[in-house]
Amino acid sequence: MSRTAISKWESGRGYPSIDSLKEISTYFSVTIDDLLSGERLISIAEKENKSNIQSMCDLLFGIVDLLSFTLIVLPLYPNPIDGYIFSVNLFTYTETTFFNLMVYWIMFIALIVAGVIKILLTQLKIEKGQKVVTSCSMVLSILAVLFLAMTREAYAITVAFLLLIIKGILLLKHIKVDS
Repeated sequence: MSRTAISKWESGRGYPSIDSLKEISTYFSVTIDDLLSGERLISIAEKENKSNIQSMCDLLFGIVDLLSFTLIVLPLYPNPIDGYIFSVNLFTYTETTFFNLMVYWIMFIALIVAGVIKILLTQLKIEKGQKVVTSCSMVLSILAVLFLAMTREAYAITVAFLLLIIKGILLLKHIKVDS
């Protein structure tokens, strides 16, 4: 344990984790109740639980953004050949304009990058920038759904919409834990 951490505990600006409390109580041969009052211990446990839930929501949010990769590799786009319509992935999709294709690639890659950044920020426990990445990710997802709807990509819009719904649920859970 660092001197800074102990200083924060002593000044009331921070509290030790449950694991740290166990180690301290074992080292000094006292119970955790002797270290803290019952109310304080419950308060610390609640804060740690909220923090863990928020981290899990952030991590899942990033993973859902990474799932935007499925919009590139799954055969979700129609390709008519000899009167039949075959489904192809974005790599081989040619039955749209160059502009549409570029917008698809930009949106999906941007979502994947947002997912990577979100996961990195969560794993490195960096809170600064989390809200910005979350906001950008939600806006990109909404734009992707709208653009796919405008271009009438039925299968791709279904996947993008499902991913958006999952992100919305995670965001609501995160907001609920915050309050």
